[in-house]
Amino acid sequence: MEKRLTLKAVLNAVPVAIGLYLAVVFGIFWLAYSGAQAMGYNWQWYRMPQYFYTLTEDGFQWGEIMVGLVKTIQLSVTAFIFATLLGLVVALLRLSGLVVGSAVAVVFLEFVRNMPLLVLLYLFYYVLGPVFDLDRYTASIMCLAVFHAALISEIFRAGINSVPKGQWEGATSIGMSKAQAYRYIILPQSIKFMLPPMTGEMVHLVKSSAIVSMIAVVELTTIGRNLISDTYMSFEIWFTIAAVYLILTLMLSIGVSRIEKKYAVQT
Repeated sequence: MEKRLTLKAVLNAVPVAIGLYLAVVFGIFWLAYSGAQAMGYNWQWYRMPQYFYTLTEDGFQWGEIMVGLVKTIQLSVTAFIFATLLGLVVALLRLSGLVVGSAVAVVFLEFVRNMPLLVLLYLFYYVLGPVFDLDRYTASIMCLAVFHAALISEIFRAGINSVPKGQWEGATSIGMSKAQAYRYIILPQSIKFMLPPMTGEMVHLVKSSAIVSMIAVVELTTIGRNLISDTYMSFEIWFTIAAVYLILTLMLSIGVSRIEKKYAVQT
């Protein structure tokens, strides 16, 4: 038993976790590099810096990859805000106790959770887009928001249910309405329980945003595909795009983990 605890402590140590993670990433890159070398691929890494920035007579200018990164962040943040709002509404409907509200929430969840993200994207762009005059950017935001709202609603529901029933009773005893209880007592306490899964969902949404490249929305993956078609540097471009996504999601995870520690649930 003592050896098991020691091994678990070692594996949970931050340096070991980082080392294992880097080892896996290095292994993936090494396999891809070996495959490219076997094909006689001509590496052209020296051309990559120009796609991050350029220095011209007009001064410093951001390259295409950085422009795509900014677009990805804008798209992800906007979609996450709408997904959070919609997810909260769906969770409250499911917990409302109303037959109609619960039925609407369940139908929404079952439809979205059983629909592949790519099919949902095509549905928004090719079916709902012409009907409601949606451009591809708006359709992409709506698709990501709806898809992730179904997942976020379950996070809200679990967080709300984690608050002890005594809190509800206390709110009722001082004359609070249900809406006031949610606003001032239940939701503020449930946030502590929801932060860890919400962090994962934020990272998930950033990665999911790459799917909108299928309808040519300008973001990081679309920029990568366009650069490959112009330069034929498939390996360099995709390695770089993967590294940018990795850095972005790691920074997001580290930033939110600090917030989690600040508001961690005391046990």
